[in-house]
Amino acid sequence: MLDPKRLRNELDSVAAALAKKGYTLDTAKFIELEGQRKAAQQAAEQAQAERNSYAKSMGKLMAEARAAGDDIEPLKQRGEALKALTVAAEQALDSVQAELDALLAEIPNTPDESVPAGASEEDNQELRRWGSPRQFEFSAADHVDLGEALGGLDFDRGVKIAGSRFAVMRGQVARLHRALIQFMLDQHTLHNGYTELNVPYIVNRESLLGTGQLPKFEADLFKLQDEREFYLIPTAEVPVTNLFRDEIVAELPQKFVCHSPCFRSEAGSYGRDTRGMIRQHQFEKVEMVQFVHPAQAADALEELTRHAEALLEQLELPYRTMLLCSGDTGFSAAKTYDLEVWLPSQQTYREISSCSHFGDFQARRLGARYRDESSGKPAYLHTINGSGLAVGRTLVAVLENYQQADGSVAVPTVLQPYMGGVSQLG
Repeated sequence: MLDPKRLRNELDSVAAALAKKGYTLDTAKFIELEGQRKAAQQAAEQAQAERNSYAKSMGKLMAEARAAGDDIEPLKQRGEALKALTVAAEQALDSVQAELDALLAEIPNTPDESVPAGASEEDNQELRRWGSPRQFEFSAADHVDLGEALGGLDFDRGVKIAGSRFAVMRGQVARLHRALIQFMLDQHTLHNGYTELNVPYIVNRESLLGTGQLPKFEADLFKLQDEREFYLIPTAEVPVTNLFRDEIVAELPQKFVCHSPCFRSEAGSYGRDTRGMIRQHQFEKVEMVQFVHPAQAADALEELTRHAEALLEQLELPYRTMLLCSGDTGFSAAKTYDLEVWLPSQQTYREISSCSHFGDFQARRLGARYRDESSGKPAYLHTINGSGLAVGRTLVAVLENYQQADGSVAVPTVLQPYMGGVSQLG
């Protein structure tokens, strides 16, 4: 959530920044609601002040009335009337504040000044590349054909069991998928300073509001038919980032890594990547999340991105790092780097990790704070997160980049210890 003070004081510049994301801020609506909120707040404060003042003098007035033999009932009625006015004024304030909060919840984060202007992924900037795409001496197959030939990917039974965009993995392909998870977690916990978490895969509505998936992206979520409004997580970012909801964090930075399944309805991607494992309703991811001091946030984003890049390098998978333009930067993010891995079957780079800095946008929604050393007062921390990595897409990249002419697949050297020494599938 954007700082309401910033909106009040810099409305035009905020609207201009949001326009770079393709979002049109309803400034007239904000001004109207803010005016109503201010008036309601003044009315509530005045009503409370009158009530407090009368409460202080009421004892004396009643004593004087009794001494004079006067009826004290009008004095009591006056007190009750002031109480009713105060309650009504507070309810009116709560009502307009709720309407203003609903408007604020729909407003995306503003892009960082370093983010290039642009409307779509076509305007993203390539920053660097690592590795060279392999030149095959045979016709390279895609991961679907490779996996099915190995007896390790079964999409037909995935459809039978659940429906489209589901898959069954078996045997050595399932083991390779597990090996990738273990490798990623070990790198992050043993070498990169992250603490491993295991979190709920079902979250409440407040958790999704806090990270920014709700209310805007409800159609992309799987909602349980439960009166408590539970949802399946679209990413471990949601439960991990909510660790410090409504808390003051004693020490920064805090760095966590979490492997989890992810569930997405893919409501806005009908017809896209319907073949194979690129876009599934259920997939797995290893997620990095950092809670940092605002002054350290820019460096933290670079560090976290480098942690994801290093995994691809150890797996010897060619990739490129992209800086997303304003129009392609997500709702909650201020700045995002996408890592894209080379897929031989498509002869292009495809996203395998998004690493983002959110500023205090999520922290404001969450109420996640730290205590500022200079002022001693609570202040909003900054959140950083990124995939390290998307496991299914990494599996796809390994199968395709390590395929051999006879249909077998070599196992990356770094994964062989996790495969019991197996160096080849098939």
